[in-house]
Amino acid sequence: MKSSRLIAAVTNAVLVVIIVVVAVVCFLPVERTAATLEERVLRKGNSEDGVSLMINVYWGADEVREILSILDEHEAKATFFLGGSWADDNVDCVKEIAERGHEIGSHGYFHLNQDALSLEENLQEIGTSVQFLSLVTHLPVTLFAPPSGAYSDDVVTAAERLGLKTILWSKDTIDWRDKDADICFSRATKGVQGGDLILMHPMAHTVRALPRILSYYEEHGLRAITVGENLG
Repeated sequence: MKSSRLIAAVTNAVLVVIIVVVAVVCFLPVERTAATLEERVLRKGNSEDGVSLMINVYWGADEVREILSILDEHEAKATFFLGGSWADDNVDCVKEIAERGHEIGSHGYFHLNQDALSLEENLQEIGTSVQFLSLVTHLPVTLFAPPSGAYSDDVVTAAERLGLKTILWSKDTIDWRDKDADICFSRATKGVQGGDLILMHPMAHTVRALPRILSYYEEHGLRAITVGENLG
């Protein structure tokens, strides 16, 4: 009897020590270096023969539908990072993206400078978009692309707490600024290799360049796949 009580007392004491240690560790300030933060932001996939079109959307429902048709013609897949405020006004288009088998990620809700927001504000901004997109598509959202590529520790931490990976790009067409189909094609194909994540937007000249871009990938043994598949 005394032996049982002694064992119980020792066990309880050990549990108390473990709880205290865990509590102390949890509340210790965590310093993250710039390199560590950079490692938490993904700029390239792992596929040897797959490249991913990242289409950031806050406008252009008509162009999105044209892009979907072109992707179908080439049996290609892409990842659409949707702004929540745009998605709210274009629910049918959001559903069509999902129904055609493409991946949907979050691009925030209001296209804010998220690196200027607090952790709590980032949780609200990103979380609202994720909840809405999941509600519309009945699919999980696992990827987040910060507007303008602006991020901070609070941005990445908020995404991680929401179960999201933060995604940037390895190639940028800069099609929102340089409205030229030939330039868009060149930036999406020059030196391209497996694992690349290629940023573009639903612009008229991007739509014109897209068939050539996809044909170039096919001719060079590359598959257009979702970011999720590329990350492996």
